[in-house]
Amino acid sequence: MTPPPGSAARMEAILATVSAGRMAATVATLASADFTGRRVGTDGGAAARAWLADHLTALGAAVHTDDFPVRAVPEGYAAPTVVWGEGPASAPLVFGREVAVHSASCDAGEVRRGPSGLAGSGDPTGRWLVVPPGMSLFDAYADAQDAAGLLVSRAVDADGWQYTTLAGPDPGPLPILTLDADTHRAVLAAATGEGWLSGNTPLRRRDVTGTNIHATFHPAPPGGVDLLLTAHYDGVGDHPALRQPGAADNASGVAVVLEAARILSAALPAGVGLSVALLDAEEVGALGSARHSQRLRAGGAYPLVINVDGAGLLDRAAAVEAGGPAHALLALLDQAGRHTGVPLAAGPVASDNRRYAAAGLPAVGIGASMAGYHSPADTPDRVDADTLRAVAHLVVATACLASPAPTTLSSSIGDER
Repeated sequence: MTPPPGSAARMEAILATVSAGRMAATVATLASADFTGRRVGTDGGAAARAWLADHLTALGAAVHTDDFPVRAVPEGYAAPTVVWGEGPASAPLVFGREVAVHSASCDAGEVRRGPSGLAGSGDPTGRWLVVPPGMSLFDAYADAQDAAGLLVSRAVDADGWQYTTLAGPDPGPLPILTLDADTHRAVLAAATGEGWLSGNTPLRRRDVTGTNIHATFHPAPPGGVDLLLTAHYDGVGDHPALRQPGAADNASGVAVVLEAARILSAALPAGVGLSVALLDAEEVGALGSARHSQRLRAGGAYPLVINVDGAGLLDRAAAVEAGGPAHALLALLDQAGRHTGVPLAAGPVASDNRRYAAAGLPAVGIGASMAGYHSPADTPDRVDADTLRAVAHLVVATACLASPAPTTLSSSIGDER
């Protein structure tokens, strides 16, 4: 016997259809070499977009895409070749670990060799200047005219990788390399002696086209509930000879949204509108959601927005950030968390949800930890299946509660977190 609509038994039957295996397969596909890290404006990003559009169409959605311009996206077109030494001794530096190109670097493809020096001290001409801890790039530039380049310290993650960023300052006048802390200390110590360095910064900026994917499963009826599920599908992209799969960030979020949409498209009552936006260009400043949110408001749409940014590993609690007039939506999310047993904690989710909230829409961002953030260590095997299932349960339960005839849910944990 089918449980009646609006019952807790009906909710449990719906939640039981969530498949962690299906989501893990989506993560593995999006993180594969075929999609080359999914940076906006790349062939890999376009291939991922085509795959996702086909997937949504197969789920029964009406799918269309929306293009928009994206300016000056940084792209490393070759791996930097960097060697440092002291006197006759020399050591090549490992790209991505010991050395990387700073996002504010100019494009300098040819290798420059010069003695090392200390930024702010002595004649900078022809020298690679080591920027000491505590000195800003602005201050380093002040006494760096005609220098070969700047060398700054940068932290590495637990796996020993420097992370990649695409959004950042405009390029400055000099090549800038980032060194891990140990290498930076060694180069700094040699800067007043016989230290030297040779290196280049092959980093160009490209004007590209970003493309959002929009899928409508059920249009919202007049006066009905309109639900929008979102996640960004772009990543920071591969470096030359250095894969950056983007599994947790944000193939995992996309996988959750696709799974939730698959279930909700058949489970939600007719009075609820359901749509999905898979967004591009989040990694360069959330430009895809900026465009979409403004278009929604211009068209008079007012959906409840649930954005998933990372479902890699549930570490004690899922982070939730509410914005805009989201009090009612946040209350639904809290009730869903209590029923499903998914612990929630207020925390920053610095992603597309903020663009929707800034446009005056009720929006929540949901996030879980990401191993290997913006690095080669963000691989599918580090995305936890139980976390995928938990976040999908949370999204599905919240959506069911948002219907005009909401489900009455019991809590397995009472009123205490």
